[in-house]
Amino acid sequence: MTTEKELRVVFYRTASGTEPVREWLKGLSKRDKKRIGEDIKTVQYGWPLGMPLVRKLDHGLWEIRSRLDLRIARILFTLADDGRMVLLHGFIKKSQKTPQTDLRLAKDRKAALEKGR
Repeated sequence: MTTEKELRVVFYRTASGTEPVREWLKGLSKRDKKRIGEDIKTVQYGWPLGMPLVRKLDHGLWEIRSRLDLRIARILFTLADDGRMVLLHGFIKKSQKTPQTDLRLAKDRKAALEKGR
């Protein structure tokens, strides 16, 4: 019987060295950060997972669906070939559908990651 290896969680880093998801998380309440962190950890140690916590958005792109007190947060991530779970984008969801601007941003960051900038 084989067990899945845990994923190594890393933040996407821009060419200028910033980590947008880490910065976004810093602006949230302690309670919201704790909830999102627990959800990331569940994915890290339980991958592969599906709904209701994880939903596939596109080829190689998934979202972690975190329920906060009065809001819903999303963390968009990809899996690198070396087993890293790269957190690409985080946002508070304000509509039923994932906004195209948020999806496009995650896809652009994923493409930059794959190019190895």
